[in-house]
Amino acid sequence: MYKTPDIEPTIEEILNKSLKEVISYKEATELIKTKGTEYQALIQAADLRRQELVGDEVTYIQNWNINYTNICTGMCGFCAFRKNPGQEGAYFLDVDEIVRRAKTAWDDGAMEVCIQGGLHPDVDAHFYEKILRAVKEEIPDIHIHAFSPMEIYYGATQSGLTLKETLKMLKDAGLGSMPGTAAEILNDEVRKIICPGKLTTAEWIEVIETAHQTGLPTTCTMMYGHVESPEHRVEHLEILRKIQKKTGGFTEFVPLTFMHPNAPIYQEGIARPGTTGTEDLKLYAVARLMFGDLLKNIQVSWVKLGFKFAQVCLTAGCNDMGGTLGEENISRSAGAQHGVYTPPEHLQHIIQDLGRIPAERDTLYKSIRLL
Repeated sequence: MYKTPDIEPTIEEILNKSLKEVISYKEATELIKTKGTEYQALIQAADLRRQELVGDEVTYIQNWNINYTNICTGMCGFCAFRKNPGQEGAYFLDVDEIVRRAKTAWDDGAMEVCIQGGLHPDVDAHFYEKILRAVKEEIPDIHIHAFSPMEIYYGATQSGLTLKETLKMLKDAGLGSMPGTAAEILNDEVRKIICPGKLTTAEWIEVIETAHQTGLPTTCTMMYGHVESPEHRVEHLEILRKIQKKTGGFTEFVPLTFMHPNAPIYQEGIARPGTTGTEDLKLYAVARLMFGDLLKNIQVSWVKLGFKFAQVCLTAGCNDMGGTLGEENISRSAGAQHGVYTPPEHLQHIIQDLGRIPAERDTLYKSIRLL
């Protein structure tokens, strides 16, 4: 019997579908390569989907970053932050100093402190526990968002504990949530080039899913614009989507464009010099259409993008401006021009200028106050 050949849907048909349901992996790979009027239609579709799912509120949080050490045994090719022990500029904050900085941040209005650091040879999971208990003893009501999946894996290994034992211990000590960093691009061929000593894709997934099963929500991230292809970006989004379907533990997606100026893999001629503006907008838009109501919060990183372009990215499906921050050292070490504390009023102005509604949130998006 004669069979009518399958006809590939047009970009217009995919975008029309995206307004009602999530797009497929294959459809996403088509959309992320759009140009011209089709690209413009993609951005519009993502913005319409954003409005349907989360309305016109744009959230942010008052928070503070504490990078407790830049001494690291890792050798990631994109990192300009790490130092060797004894190297000029190397530092390692003691617990009392971490607590002091957290208390100052709390007194200045921060409701969250984000604590991350390098893979120091003397650090283990018990050190993380000590930090958490000390901060919580001094500031019981602050939310601690801390320790990347790589830190968790490293700390567990150093302590001879399982991931589950480590995460339960840290949760009991006051850990409220984890940053879903160290994801970079979740493809092992790419990871062999940019971070060969880091977690494999399977290990990153294991840490994240174990955290979710332990009752610890996490963010999820992607660091893109170096050696990966557009198809790798979609593959990464699909992995995140599958995890979210399984656990529901992600609170937000945070794309992080590659900061190239001081990154070793760029200086060695291996990586591209980051992304173009249209690449950023297409990634945000495709993420919105892939995640749908599975993961409603997509953050623009003003630290990476700058305030003006971060505002533009809010028109491509995004609904969160991140945090007020402070002491952000990792991005600035790599060459970012932003990253120092910005007052809430500045974020409010950017949001209102776009005709959207500023709203202050907590880490888990459970408390949102319109302004």
